[in-house]
Amino acid sequence: MRVAVIGAGIAGLTCALELAERGALVEVFDRAGGLGSSSCSWYAGGMLAPWCELVSAEPLVATLGSESLAWWQRKFPGTVRNGSLVVAHARDAADLAQFGRRTERFEWLDGEAIAALEPDLGGRFDQALYFREEAHLDPRDALAELARRLADLGVPIRFGVSTSVEQLVARSHGTRDSCVLDCTGLAARGVLKHLRGVRGEMLLLRLRDVSLSRPIRVLHPRLPLYIVPRADGLFMVGATMIESDAPTRITARSMLELLSATYAVHPAFGEAEIIEIGTGVRPAFPDNLPRIGWHGGALYVNGLYRHGFLLAPALARRAAQVVLEEQYFPEVMGEDTRKRRLA
Repeated sequence: MRVAVIGAGIAGLTCALELAERGALVEVFDRAGGLGSSSCSWYAGGMLAPWCELVSAEPLVATLGSESLAWWQRKFPGTVRNGSLVVAHARDAADLAQFGRRTERFEWLDGEAIAALEPDLGGRFDQALYFREEAHLDPRDALAELARRLADLGVPIRFGVSTSVEQLVARSHGTRDSCVLDCTGLAARGVLKHLRGVRGEMLLLRLRDVSLSRPIRVLHPRLPLYIVPRADGLFMVGATMIESDAPTRITARSMLELLSATYAVHPAFGEAEIIEIGTGVRPAFPDNLPRIGWHGGALYVNGLYRHGFLLAPALARRAAQVVLEEQYFPEVMGEDTRKRRLA
């Protein structure tokens, strides 16, 4: 089976790897000039938090996310499984209790236990939810590792190549021993009519006076915040979800709110260096759940919303089985996409 994958973001690279490891002859195309240069994957938080996400996501996200978490541990040595910590300031204690009612697989911690787990947060929060089984990774390192694994399998990633599903399907002459996968996110709106964009905004800070071992989620009625530790004193800070297709720069309001909320977690962040400011537009369907489906002779993998790294491996495994074994997965495929449709 020869498979052409369009898109070298997290969805495209995981699909390519799953297919190549099963013996398919795969090549990847991306119009960008290099890895992550135009992908929302580059600005992701990298939190592998299937049970935290239950606060606002359907149970399917936790099911697929749990499967993906195990996949990352097998495939990427940089996966750090230290859990997730969810905290709230005293005035927002009711939000923490509500978070607990909507999620699962956590334990309550008091102030002393928080300090034992994260010494630099000692005395700053009275209670927290600890999701011991969750993990996190650096998305940029993970993308590079996926590209390296693909190179080892002889899979070329052709950057700077603008191609289309129609061109690649025509090249394959509609034969059953070839296939096209579209993993282009929001760029697929011409075919996936209900797809919409949700913009996320992030800051990358460097601070050596604070050490954290796991992602910290801070609940706030207006701006829930997450802080994800990375190597070399770096912290990825994000939270904003704006209903917009426009990949514009971060707004002044968002930047002020992110910095203020981070400062409230620990005043030392007031002295942090701002290393990078970025935005990414995530593709989402109306129900914020992912889809796999045949359209015009190609298989589309899309709608990962804010769960790209959390869901991509589980979707990629299913996509590979759809292509190579003609399997059907009702949880992510509509009835009208049960069978492969040749152009």
